[in-house]
Amino acid sequence: MTVQHSNQAGKLILAGDIGGTKTLLLVAEVTGNQVRVVHEQRFSSAAYSSIVPMVQELMQALSSVENPQRKIDSACFGVAGPINGRFAKLTNLTWSLDADEIAKACEFTNVKLINDFEAVGYGIEALDVHDFVTLQQGHLEAQGPRVVLGAGTGLGVCFLTLCGDHYQVFPSEGGHVDFAPADELESTLLRYLRNIFGHVSYERILSGSGLVAIYEFLLQNNVSQPPLELKQAMQAGDAAAAIAAFALSGKDPLASEALDLFVKIYGAQAGNLALTLLTKGGVYVAGGIAPKIIDRIKSGGFMQTFLDKGRYKQMLSNIPVNVIVNEKVGLLGAALVASRL
Repeated sequence: MTVQHSNQAGKLILAGDIGGTKTLLLVAEVTGNQVRVVHEQRFSSAAYSSIVPMVQELMQALSSVENPQRKIDSACFGVAGPINGRFAKLTNLTWSLDADEIAKACEFTNVKLINDFEAVGYGIEALDVHDFVTLQQGHLEAQGPRVVLGAGTGLGVCFLTLCGDHYQVFPSEGGHVDFAPADELESTLLRYLRNIFGHVSYERILSGSGLVAIYEFLLQNNVSQPPLELKQAMQAGDAAAAIAAFALSGKDPLASEALDLFVKIYGAQAGNLALTLLTKGGVYVAGGIAPKIIDRIKSGGFMQTFLDKGRYKQMLSNIPVNVIVNEKVGLLGAALVASRL
């Protein structure tokens, strides 16, 4: 989506995307599904004791670019952690959030907390055609249900159905359903992971740590060792990113096989979710991994297993499938939710 600074009068809101590493805060004017940026700022989450000092710092900076007489109408924060009513606890950060405390300290009338992946679901309506890579055009049913799934640190899933003039997001723990192998290699993978974890969910495979697990399984299955350069890269930093890089560059055949298997299982689970709710409004692939491996996703393995549902292949061929490549979709979703408070 193309967002721009604007002086047009709209509802002035504050949106946040709060994670254990970084927090993005956005002040924007929202009219319908159009989000126009007034001011945006990035913070290191661990450098602050709570969200309140971040917001206060943002508001101080805002006074230099916006009429100080204008007040924030409402605020919404997408939080990387579980939501319990007006409270939230971040999974990878020590501090918690209390919507009422934020409202009081920052003098906001309305404050809402939502899960960060729920915010991604809401953000779809703020995107435009340039924010997607289309895997299958299908036949969009304008008011049909939607599903969003996204592999990153974990595997997020949410469903959307039309409610009045916009889509309502229903959070889900669909990433933790049982992994169902589709062939003998995947059955062997399941046995390997079951020996490690006991219960094997899709998240054990469709995540950064899942890609590492697939690669380690293939190494064991092939009685092999990773190239020294890849082994050092895995030890030095993000192991999943190192495997993906070696796969995409063709430097390691087993890394390439691991990524192909990851993509196939990703497509299969996307097809499972499409069948579960008959998502004729589209399947949307989000998360941090997909945009980084988009060429491998487009190469065919994802859609092959998405469609490989026997008698329901034809029906699935009519469902639009898109990858979201706008990394700020969650922030935009929180902005839309704030505008509706």
